[in-house]
Amino acid sequence: MFKLQWLVATLACLTFCIGDNVSYDSNAIIINRERRIIFSGSIHYPRSTEAMWPDLIQKAKDGRLDAIETYIFWDRHELQRQKYDFSGCLDFIKFFQLIQDAGLYVVMRIGPYVCAEWNYGGFPVWLHNMPGIQLRTNNQVYKNEMQTFTTKIVNMCKQANLFASQGGPIILAQIENEYGNVMTPAYGDAGKAYINWCAQMAESLNIGVPWIMCQESDAPQPIINTCNRFYCDNFTPNNRKSPKMFTENWVGWFKKWGDKDPYKTAEDVAFLWQDFFNLAASSTIITCITEAPTLEEHREVHSSLHLMITTPHLMNMGT
Repeated sequence: MFKLQWLVATLACLTFCIGDNVSYDSNAIIINRERRIIFSGSIHYPRSTEAMWPDLIQKAKDGRLDAIETYIFWDRHELQRQKYDFSGCLDFIKFFQLIQDAGLYVVMRIGPYVCAEWNYGGFPVWLHNMPGIQLRTNNQVYKNEMQTFTTKIVNMCKQANLFASQGGPIILAQIENEYGNVMTPAYGDAGKAYINWCAQMAESLNIGVPWIMCQESDAPQPIINTCNRFYCDNFTPNNRKSPKMFTENWVGWFKKWGDKDPYKTAEDVAFLWQDFFNLAASSTIITCITEAPTLEEHREVHSSLHLMITTPHLMNMGT
């Protein structure tokens, strides 16, 4: 009986304790020596209730996604400085575990500035009022707070064995967010120093999976810089050893009163992916799909892609 229990425990550990090796080359993200095209959809956990998560995750899986992407929302977790809340719809650990149970990967975008059409870009209000602080630049007060929160999130994920290197679902993590959109005009040399610090701080956390920076053409190696746009077919990474990645495929947009709905059809999305794949040869694509298009339209996109992406392009994934 003891031997049988030991055997069962050993098999369980082999199933759940052996981590995935996640790396990359100029063609793709590589998981366990296999180049992968990753289709990911966005589900922001605090925008729904715990009870909704299993159904949302299942719909993502039914839509043939490989991964679910989410930001980590600093303002919700640390409403008051050093007083944390990870309960209810803020329990991102449970959210990630449910994703893993469904057999999907996670792309965790810590930020902790996230934009996301979210109040103050996800910054807690108390941060703004700290003496001597300047946000998102080479300012020690801000960097101390950012590092404290980022480290806490990473440590929570490590304790729950959530990184792919630990056998968990997280295959990519993001630091900062679309900083290249504001760095040159707003921050100059201080911004460059800050983004270098972000990269060094992130890498020092030793999470065992690649870090990305979106919309950051100066992303220091080995950070992968990625594209957020309506169309990314002409995007080129700043490091020739990095894969071409599309972190936000904008299928919609916010609008002002009186504007037309900024909406792309499933056919348009499928054709932009075709162009992206054709120019990238073999690549990783992370798509941001929230309220639009619908799940059925997303299935149509995949059907179109199966017809349009030719066998030679897919064969390149193994070279």
